Amino acid sequence: MRGGGLLVAGTTSDAGKSVVTAGICRWLVRQGIKVAPFKGQNMSLNSFVTREGAEIGRAQAMQAQAARVEPTALMNPVLLKPGSDRSSQVVLMGRPVGELSARGYHGGRQKELFEPVLGCLEELRSTYDAVICEGAGSPAEINLRRTDIVNMGIARAAELPVVVVGDIDRGGVFAQFFGTTALLAPEDQRLIAGYLVNKFRGDVTLLEPGLDMLHGLTGRRTFGVLPYAHGLGIDEEDGLRVSLRGAVRESVVAPPVGEDVLRVAVCAVPLMSNFTDVDALAAEPGVVVRFVDRAEELVDADLVVVPGTRGTVKALAWLRERGLADAIARRAAEGRPVLGICGGFQALSEHIEDEVESKAGSVAGLGLLPVRVRFAVEKTLARPVGEALGERVEGYEIHHGVADVHGGEPFLDGCRVGAVWGTHWHGSLESDGFRRAFLREVATAAGRRFVPAPDTSFGALREEQLDRLGDLIEEHADTDALLRLIETGPPEGLPFVPPGAP
Repeated sequence: MRGGGLLVAGTTSDAGKSVVTAGICRWLVRQGIKVAPFKGQNMSLNSFVTREGAEIGRAQAMQAQAARVEPTALMNPVLLKPGSDRSSQVVLMGRPVGELSARGYHGGRQKELFEPVLGCLEELRSTYDAVICEGAGSPAEINLRRTDIVNMGIARAAELPVVVVGDIDRGGVFAQFFGTTALLAPEDQRLIAGYLVNKFRGDVTLLEPGLDMLHGLTGRRTFGVLPYAHGLGIDEEDGLRVSLRGAVRESVVAPPVGEDVLRVAVCAVPLMSNFTDVDALAAEPGVVVRFVDRAEELVDADLVVVPGTRGTVKALAWLRERGLADAIARRAAEGRPVLGICGGFQALSEHIEDEVESKAGSVAGLGLLPVRVRFAVEKTLARPVGEALGERVEGYEIHHGVADVHGGEPFLDGCRVGAVWGTHWHGSLESDGFRRAFLREVATAAGRRFVPAPDTSFGALREEQLDRLGDLIEEHADTDALLRLIETGPPEGLPFVPPGAP
């Protein structure tokens, strides 16, 4: 039996497609409906490793958690990981298959992937009662429609109803809804069931006349007005928008348990990947996390994190150009804490041999850890489990660099020298006991009277945030109408809005 489906599109990137998709998944599973998320093609440097060893976007892993199912490669068959402004690594069914320019991808390769992507969606629909699909960017990107495999291309092939999400906080949402619809061909417009307003502040009755006029102009209704929700903790696709990010977090944070706070500075390296690693730090009462790009911003930091990156050699050059490399080296010499994760760990090494990622050959690392790194063609994708600081740790690995550790104290798969730690493991700080032990070490080295909260559960916090997303849908969307769309498909008789696709 084929399950129902819905495509959540957006008027723009970052309109709220990911959170709406997750919210609908959480609302559906609370109704006893077996649901899965899907995104045919994702562009992101934030990725995750499934239990079968496949790399997918973290947003889809988060949506799978919202749906209370195990994430799989079927949920994100194509992942693009930018390596520059013009090229990306193409990950197909969880495995890298090559590096392509944007022109090369949209010029032919993307079209070849349409049938595999559609096959993944159909396999999910044969297994689940409902599949909630997320689009990418805007469905009205008329220059890319011919090869589209994630918006109206997949919606038309699978006969999916489409709800378009618009971010009203940015302004211009009525023009965005109308223009998005009016730029689509008639065959695509017939699938646009209606709209969902996101991030609304104020009195909704003031908005309702505009929604009525939009209905009159397009013949399509608005399925809900979601209020601006502060402090939503979700995994972002890209950019410097960390979900639980301390100093700029908008939600109410519990006061520190000890007398001091801990200040964490995260180096905003180029092509930063999996910056969600620091979410778990920012979730701790009394830990203040901020992103930095200047050496003077490290002065008052109790911990400096050099995060993952898709371009280790490029990140090294950036650290040196900005004086951050010297500042980090001074910290290490003074016994002040530094943590390198994945690409950041590689940057702390003595030497890097890279003929794969940057093709730069031999490059000197920062020399803070007794490690030599060689980049392999084969990407390491793993879900390791181990122990550190006397606590059980789970993580995941996504890297081409192979580390030869020849000294220091063992630390997960890497090592520690004094107050400098390095590991390839992403997600290790989500292990509550280990995170608390690590923060105690940092506080001691930094001379801070900081005490980790004894009961912070990152997993429980994540569940609370996903439930908040489900509540937003349940309380502010017409869930009966959304369920009818999912079960019965696009409404009949939707009018054409001129001029249509050029």
